[in-house]
Amino acid sequence: MSWASPEDIYTSTSLASYLDKKLLVLLRDGRKLLGILRSFDQFANAVLESACERAIVGDLYCDIPLGLYIIRGENVVLIGELEVDKEELPPHMTCVSEAEIRRAQKAERDATDLKGSMRKRMEFLDMD
Repeated sequence: MSWASPEDIYTSTSLASYLDKKLLVLLRDGRKLLGILRSFDQFANAVLESACERAIVGDLYCDIPLGLYIIRGENVVLIGELEVDKEELPPHMTCVSEAEIRRAQKAERDATDLKGSMRKRMEFLDMD
């Protein structure tokens, strides 16, 4: 039986390989955070420097600055490294102001709520 050396631990399962690198963090509530990983602990709690929340609605996006941001590990779904010199978004995406993206998010929520309420009203037509 072969045992992993201490060096293997840092290359496979630890966040240590992501220290001082730009990351995308997907949270349990669906938010997407970007920032530079400065610290973490055994619970995957993480500290992002120069963090921003990337809000995307359709072809619109906005990076909302957050500054130094602490993330509780239990809320993390996915962490991925971003290449600094590579464009992060497709060219058809349009950057808008924070106020504009908030309006678009509200419109999207309202449309989803309306769809849900219409579905409830039509349940009696279920043909199963």
